Amino acid sequence: MGKCWSVGAFHRYTVDARWQRRWISRGISAAWISEGSVQQIAWDDFQRLELRVGTVVEVRDFPEARKPAYQLVVDFGPAVGRKNSSAQITDYYDREGLLGRQVLGLVNVAPKRVGPFLSECLITGFYRQDGTVVLAVPDGPVPNGARLA
Repeated sequence: MGKCWSVGAFHRYTVDARWQRRWISRGISAAWISEGSVQQIAWDDFQRLELRVGTVVEVRDFPEARKPAYQLVVDFGPAVGRKNSSAQITDYYDREGLLGRQVLGLVNVAPKRVGPFLSECLITGFYRQDGTVVLAVPDGPVPNGARLA
């Protein structure tokens, strides 16, 4: 049995070989669903990811979520626009601290229904040892929509 870790590390899935074959057939690299040491992916796989900076313009509590989460609206600039995202970051961040904050999001991921909410992008972050998530953010201000280099 292998493991699949999402780019933003907000969702972890344990998958069996049947699901691995299905994901590979849909163009998801085997490196995304392997267990153990870090495996290389093709440069083309990385280039397909649209990781862009956006500013959080709206934050709502998400009481319907199974795990504590916020509903975010993030402005990714004129080329991408505003996108909704469900983010399990309530342990480390409060709503007021998120407003106006720039975040790094995967904007070309397929929408995912989270209860009654449609999440249109994946806000990225890192797990800490205590299980909380720290956001991946730019070190200084950059224009909304700027792509990760």
